[in-house]
Amino acid sequence: MRSDKIKKGIESAPHRSLLRATGVIRTPGDFDRPFIGVANSFTELIPGHVHLRQLAERVKAAIRQAGGVPFEFNTIGVDDGIAMGHQGMRYSLASRELIADSIETVVQAHQLDGLVCISSCDKIVPGMVMGAVRVNIPTIFLAGGPMENGRLPSGEAVDLISVFEGVGKRLNNEIDDAALEQLETYSCPSCGSCAGMFTANSMNCLLEALGLALPGNGTILATDPRREELASRVGQRIVRLVEENLRPSDLLSPDAFRNALALDMALGGSTNTILHTLAIAHEAGIPLEMQVVNQLAARVPYLCKVSPATPRVHMADVDAAGGVSAILRELSRLEGVIAPETPTVTGQTLGENVAGARIRDEGVIRPLEHPFAPQGGLVVLFGNLAPEGGVVKVGAVVPGMLVHEGPARIFESEAAALEGIARGTIQPGDVVVIRYEGPKGGPGMPEMLAPTSAIMGMGLGDKVALITDGRFSGGTRGACVGHVSPEAAERGPIAILRNGDRIRIDIPNRRLDVLLPEMEIARRFAELPPFEPRIKSGFLARYQQQVTSASRGAILKNPWS
Repeated sequence: MRSDKIKKGIESAPHRSLLRATGVIRTPGDFDRPFIGVANSFTELIPGHVHLRQLAERVKAAIRQAGGVPFEFNTIGVDDGIAMGHQGMRYSLASRELIADSIETVVQAHQLDGLVCISSCDKIVPGMVMGAVRVNIPTIFLAGGPMENGRLPSGEAVDLISVFEGVGKRLNNEIDDAALEQLETYSCPSCGSCAGMFTANSMNCLLEALGLALPGNGTILATDPRREELASRVGQRIVRLVEENLRPSDLLSPDAFRNALALDMALGGSTNTILHTLAIAHEAGIPLEMQVVNQLAARVPYLCKVSPATPRVHMADVDAAGGVSAILRELSRLEGVIAPETPTVTGQTLGENVAGARIRDEGVIRPLEHPFAPQGGLVVLFGNLAPEGGVVKVGAVVPGMLVHEGPARIFESEAAALEGIARGTIQPGDVVVIRYEGPKGGPGMPEMLAPTSAIMGMGLGDKVALITDGRFSGGTRGACVGHVSPEAAERGPIAILRNGDRIRIDIPNRRLDVLLPEMEIARRFAELPPFEPRIKSGFLARYQQQVTSASRGAILKNPWS
């Protein structure tokens, strides 16, 4: 075992002495057992993570019962919803790298044999995956589970996006303070990751398709007793996984990534999943290009429409309808889309995992014969404004905005855009442009849920488009194109736009263009001043120096490659 380096032989007597002092070693026989790290992202700042202590205890008890020795340690976490709309959001994506580094550091420093990653929200999930792939020891993921959706006294289903959009309605005087407070009070009723198909739940569903999590990981609610049962199965299974030496490198193949992206298309997941999947593939040493997304989107129908694409359906409904397994089994009927023979942490193939699944509610998960749309819920646009691509959640775009042409309304930051929206400067037909908010320019590529929600709340969602080199929350809906690459800070074409320029968004033809002559574009590039960083000290300054484009997953540069 790897851990023999810290527990076997005369030279390891000091190590054993320190390990005894932890209280985790209960008998001398524990030194003959595999040492399993339990990476817990518990924090009292994030509703998706406040209950993870209890899940960790279930995991650790099961590890001991199965013959392993569990050692719990922690990672940091950022709540994107709380960090939204201020300086804190610049730390969200950047925290992914810190989390990956912390997993690598603890596992390698203590030569652990196996790993359970207990995560739930946003950047914490991919950060843990990236770290686990890097150290490449047997690993299983366990999510905290989705939040229950809220209900107003009227019975109307609500979630966090209802609150963000409620702010826009209040700014537009469509509701009063009391109605906004009611939304605030009832929309987030329990622990768990936010109730719709936002980034956290999208990623936790994708882990099932990647083969890194047990079935049910993505959809069983945080408050459902089955979540604790799942935690016990994870603890039992990781010990067997160590015995089998089944590692992430044995599971993550090109087929596994295609399985995950196909599921993403069928779910209409968060645009952030593309960013994180690219980053995870890079860690795994597997080439993955943005064009693959469009190839799959053309073949995979949109089978499961969940909030924010529709306000009535939430993760609880998806779970009751059959969950991820039912969707994957349905997709396996499409020749060449799902590779059922890919291995998973269960010890069975993906096809075997989902063989007994079925759709229990066709109003939530549609069969192939009656999809919500014939093509997938995410696509990548290319053009003279996005030579390296920009991502749009097409499943959450109203049909009338699939093709839109209008004048650019330029904002140099998210804060400026929010101020402009609140002042009523946005007019029907506009294309709002928020730039210098990419991985380098932000820095940290902040999410734009506040401005997109304000636009929707003010009744402009079917009249106004938005493009940005920043990101969108998984809760964003509307004609919103994010991840526009290269970003403005890297002298991408979005940097040369001016107010009034005609921008054309053509989602069916996967195009994003500014209607300017090539000579004018070249002249503006020649006049473009150098990028001036907003932050010049601390972690974000270092991150800004090392981070790459969104089209590469916003990974950090390797100075030796």
